[in-house]
Amino acid sequence: MRNGSWVTAVALVGAALGCRVLEQVPGRLFDHRTPRERYEASLQGAGLAGTALVRDWTTAAERALREAPAVKAPHVEEAYLPPAEPAALALRVKARRGQRIRFETELPGDSVTLVFLEAWEVGTDSAATFRQVATADSGERAISFEPRQDGEFVFRVQPELLRGGRLRMSLQVGPILTFPILNGRDRDVGSRFGAPRDGGARDHHGIDIFAPRGTVAVAAAEANVVRVETTARGGRVVWLRDRRGNALYYAHLDRQHVSQGDQVTPGDTIGWVGNTGNAVTSPPHLHFGVYRRGEGPVDPWWFVHRPPGEQPPLAADTTMLGAWTRTPKDRIALRDRPDGRATQLGSMPRHTAMRVLAAVGDWYRVRLPDRTTGYVIARSIEPALDAVETATLKRGNAVLSQPGDTSRPAEIIAEMAAGDSVAVLGRFGDYLLVRTPAGRAGWVGK
Repeated sequence: MRNGSWVTAVALVGAALGCRVLEQVPGRLFDHRTPRERYEASLQGAGLAGTALVRDWTTAAERALREAPAVKAPHVEEAYLPPAEPAALALRVKARRGQRIRFETELPGDSVTLVFLEAWEVGTDSAATFRQVATADSGERAISFEPRQDGEFVFRVQPELLRGGRLRMSLQVGPILTFPILNGRDRDVGSRFGAPRDGGARDHHGIDIFAPRGTVAVAAAEANVVRVETTARGGRVVWLRDRRGNALYYAHLDRQHVSQGDQVTPGDTIGWVGNTGNAVTSPPHLHFGVYRRGEGPVDPWWFVHRPPGEQPPLAADTTMLGAWTRTPKDRIALRDRPDGRATQLGSMPRHTAMRVLAAVGDWYRVRLPDRTTGYVIARSIEPALDAVETATLKRGNAVLSQPGDTSRPAEIIAEMAAGDSVAVLGRFGDYLLVRTPAGRAGWVGK
């Protein structure tokens, strides 16, 4: 894109956003479109949908969805999105039914910018298909989602056009239920779902949580008590029905503390651990089960399991966010996630130029000039500030915003004449990252 057309697009979009076009959509009170769909309709209504800037914004969102790196929760990244360059970021994570995923963003000092947060389920038939499963309301900076089935999910963040800056995004995965034993831990679970019972005649339809007799069993969710009884198999049992429609089953209680029709909240006493029913020959424990209407028993483990691990402290230098960097030596590995054991996407030669998108732990998420993204160890790259050499142009050259062999049109930053000298800051393929005499960084062909 030439300078003139880019400036025109910026002016048009800026004027539209200055009028807050988004808020002029009629009937918004009953509008069931997502915030992104309403925003895109506003841009179209203002005659901006065909501009290169808007197309780049849409392309950035699609690319972020397809190329989201797979990470493990908890995960926190500090990022920088340049306002003048349409961009989006996404994270991909595996989750089980019974878990809740929370994706949250912060723009320090900015409470006005519209930020679009969306959750997508990755198709089981193809990694390239996505189904939107949740979206944050306009103005919200967090989104939570509880998958109905095990799967992979992508969470994407993108600010409105011409907005950006420093951004923090965090991803958390945890159980939707409270652990049903007071002060209980995952290690107290001694028998898992599906274990054989009665010599293999049946399967275990819950988890057994071992604890001393008389330990308090607590409500795992806000629920109604639907049944309190004594049976031959379960002994003294209690059934709850939670707000999600799940039936929660407590068995082998020494004593019950609730009555049918009671309402309970997480942490309320349900009864006390024992070994009544067919557990009379076993140590005291709580048999805890989760049943779904129309499906029957499901594995309760993920409903109460607290995933271990903590986010590594941020060690990477965040002043590098958004800056051009380079590899100071050969064979620097680019990986698909911030993990030394992750898949290597490539090995980069000396002085390969890249832009830092985000920082996590002691890693940087970077983008190469061909739009490839990945992670590098922070200490393996350096700022592209000092020249690695000086080049004299043999003919007139346009300094471009990116190498000319990418699919995205390049902006002309400066026109250089034959004999002009430029400082070379880095390389990529057949192009040099240079600094013009005016101090701007851009690309010229070798």
